[in-house]
Amino acid sequence: MLTIAPEIEVLTRFGRALADPIRCQLLLSLRQAPAHPADLAESLGISRTRLSNHLACLRDCGLIVAVPVGRRTRYELADPRLAHALDDLRTAVVAVAADRTCAEATEKGCC
Repeated sequence: MLTIAPEIEVLTRFGRALADPIRCQLLLSLRQAPAHPADLAESLGISRTRLSNHLACLRDCGLIVAVPVGRRTRYELADPRLAHALDDLRTAVVAVAADRTCAEATEKGCC
């Protein structure tokens, strides 16, 4: 049974998903079009095992869904509005990329 997550939980899940560069690449790929794991692994240059772990995380976050297609599984964004959200986030990141608010950002990997 699917349920609708509260607003804060949605943002938390989105943040967790975006915390890893590979998951970001996966979301951006799926923003373009649904895809099969083999194609995603090849386009990202990672192993199927590593990809599987990231796909599981994105599924657990509720951002992607697995769609059975015959004997294969295709992945796609759980909601088409996520594509718009990713576009908005990409634009915002470009606008603030040079602004480091934390003096220790490089060492801590934050900001």
